[in-house]
Amino acid sequence: MTQRKIIHIDCDCFYAAVEMRDDPRLVGRPIAVGGTPDRRGVVATCNYEARAYGVRSAMASHQAQRLCPDIIFVRPRFDVYKAVSRQIHTIFRDFTDLIEPLSLDEAYLDVSDSPHFSGSATRIAQEIRRRVWEELHITVSAGVAPNKFLAKIASDWRKPNGLFVITPPEVAAFVATLPVARLHGVGKVTAEKLTRLGIERCEQLLEWGRLALIKEFGLFGERLWNLAQGIDERSVQVDSRRQSVSVENTFEHDLPDLAACTAQLPALLEELAGRLGRLDTHYRPEKPFVKVKFHDFTQTTLEQAGAGRDIDSYRRLLTQAFMRGGKPVRLLGVGVRLIDLREGARQLSLFEE
Repeated sequence: MTQRKIIHIDCDCFYAAVEMRDDPRLVGRPIAVGGTPDRRGVVATCNYEARAYGVRSAMASHQAQRLCPDIIFVRPRFDVYKAVSRQIHTIFRDFTDLIEPLSLDEAYLDVSDSPHFSGSATRIAQEIRRRVWEELHITVSAGVAPNKFLAKIASDWRKPNGLFVITPPEVAAFVATLPVARLHGVGKVTAEKLTRLGIERCEQLLEWGRLALIKEFGLFGERLWNLAQGIDERSVQVDSRRQSVSVENTFEHDLPDLAACTAQLPALLEELAGRLGRLDTHYRPEKPFVKVKFHDFTQTTLEQAGAGRDIDSYRRLLTQAFMRGGKPVRLLGVGVRLIDLREGARQLSLFEE
């Protein structure tokens, strides 16, 4: 099998970068793109000046203002961000048609068979970064590796405005010392469990062995075993169809009752609205849903056709979902199922023929 060459491109604080590009007065000042504190807003993203104060994406705007009193809140301009994203993808297509968009500011590229630069994925990544800067005046970070898992880690390795390459001979040594918290699918709770088991680096996962990991973590144990060896067989999905958009939050302390859960809805819905605003126009939001995971790891998801996407509709769904367990809650999620309008267009074209 031919060795794959995967590039992961991630724009650096994308929304904030576009805002600073379009308004030079913002350069060098802490800014957050999102809702304002007086309207119970949420930070969609922020620049590195704001991050130096501890401000992060998905943080409540009033909390961001407490951490950084001089922060400037900028209203999102999703139409502009979408237009810039399309320009970036135009650059991608000069090198490969195998592109898997993850969001407006992030994508995988498979350049395994690209003839450019004699097939050098590193040179292609360098050229993409150069062109995005020269043509669009924003920076992107890039990771180059034999698979998606490692390419994504690599793109974060030298952020912002960096490039990191993991060649096939370097995979084993690189992954061995990698913290398990960096593995795809390992969240805060799983990372804490691994730490309690004395596992902090990937080489320690290998010491445990495949069967022991499966016994402890079920099917995810198999995934951990493969990732600890740098194995990821997922292909770049060119026609990646989204089924839903959602936002989840795992709480440091369990929410004790329904009232505590309901109090979290405004912030979750604010972030969900931001993600819906970033959707491509060929998707249409449809059914709202909520996800509740209780403290004992049991979970339930509830959706309703014909319901609105207002806070009252989500509150009713949350109430019904909570009553299924009636226990303290560790995770809450809200989302919307999507309809792909391209499917209808395809069916129509068949009849027209």
